[in-house]
Amino acid sequence: MGTEYELKLATSKAGLRKALTLPWLRRMACDRIRRQHLPSVYFDTPDLGLRDHGVSLRIRRSGDQRLQTIKASSAIPMARSEWEAEIDGDRPNLKLARRTAVAPILTDDIAPVFETRIDRTIMPLQVGRSRVELAIDEGNVATPHCSVDLAEIEIELKQGERGEVARLARKLAHEVPVTLGVRAKADWGYALLDGTVSTAVSAEAIALAQSATAADAFMVIGFSCLRQIAANELAVRHGDPEGIHQMRVGLRRLRAAFSFFKDMPRDKEIGRQKNALAWLTQQLGPARDSDVFISKTVDPYLENHPERREFEMLARALKRERSADFARAKAAVESDRFRRMLLDCALWLIDGGWRNDTDDPQRAQRERPAVAFAQEELARRTRKIVKRVRKLEQLDPLRRHKLRIAVKKVRYARQFFASLNPEGLRRKARRKRDRALKGMQRALGSLNDMRSHHHVAKDFAGANAASRRAFAIGHLTGREQAGAEDLLREALAAGKLLKKTS
Repeated sequence: MGTEYELKLATSKAGLRKALTLPWLRRMACDRIRRQHLPSVYFDTPDLGLRDHGVSLRIRRSGDQRLQTIKASSAIPMARSEWEAEIDGDRPNLKLARRTAVAPILTDDIAPVFETRIDRTIMPLQVGRSRVELAIDEGNVATPHCSVDLAEIEIELKQGERGEVARLARKLAHEVPVTLGVRAKADWGYALLDGTVSTAVSAEAIALAQSATAADAFMVIGFSCLRQIAANELAVRHGDPEGIHQMRVGLRRLRAAFSFFKDMPRDKEIGRQKNALAWLTQQLGPARDSDVFISKTVDPYLENHPERREFEMLARALKRERSADFARAKAAVESDRFRRMLLDCALWLIDGGWRNDTDDPQRAQRERPAVAFAQEELARRTRKIVKRVRKLEQLDPLRRHKLRIAVKKVRYARQFFASLNPEGLRRKARRKRDRALKGMQRALGSLNDMRSHHHVAKDFAGANAASRRAFAIGHLTGREQAGAEDLLREALAAGKLLKKTS
């Protein structure tokens, strides 16, 4: 068994052609450039058991050679466990496979599920003190019924430091329109099988090793958030409201991670990373807010009051606004700025100044055990929430909003570190705390939605002061406000439950 360390960069066919003609890259490769045509067939059980366990099994053909490869996902960014063996035929050698990660789920009825056909240009490179293999791939992934074209550059670390991979990627990005690639070829194949290529993607579970340092945890968590953001690009491009929501969740999770680890990354880059995330949040926010208002307030009211014509007029006007907001979100994720933001953040997590700071206090922060760091930080933040929720009824909307953000950050952090259980709670106590935090966030979130809808109504009515639509939106937001007291009581009750678990 080996471990594959690989950074994947997504681009276009034009981007691949540009990379192939870069003089400095060809000089680095000298005369060792080689080209291969690589058809591969991926296998799985009828119920896709390998996929569900984070494992892929393929047979790749190169001339007369047949190479069986099994890959298993890893919690470490850029890393996957890998087993390779040359075999004789076009069917998997189950005897060899039983010595690998597929052994517990392997059955005799595995069958082909999709195939890839890749034209690969390979460049072995010496980058600093590290040996790197750069592969420029063009081709497609196909099932019996559909296919998707691929254009990507893979930088695999053969020997040396991950920082050298990041530095090579930065140099490439200066001349080639690349971004962070988050889907392996197997991921594309399974998405084609499921019909989920452009479907919204939720956050993945994070598995941290008990021996992880705070720096390890920050990089693993940061990459998990980036993958959620990047994986929802196609859903946002297709105007899927859930895709916009999930991309915003990824952004909030990453911003929460920045906050949670705020004492560790003190390099000047952190401000630029935060500004990039804030920009994208601003581009997506109006689309999400308008969609929530229409789907949760306007449409339900219309279903029960179809005779109210002024509300139909309002709904049509708001949906035009929503279409414009969705177009703005789509333009954002199709922009060069979005492409650069993803890759820039990924490379900063791999090899930013925060990882290389030689200052003793900073190094001590990085090397601290992740479980101890999380335990202390979660306890501190939970105490602050319990203290603030006691005065909830006296808080103005802005301070309630800040409390909601604090609750959300703690919820995200508990998910980040769930595999370590840093709070040392038994399962029943963990569930009770989960329930308290979730209830508080839900109630405070609904109150914040009311505040957002009130501003929408104010702006809308200001532009249509004499219209029946202004009356309709005022009526709807007024109905929402009538439930504010009940939501405050829910938040207070959740706060009392949280205090009992602290």
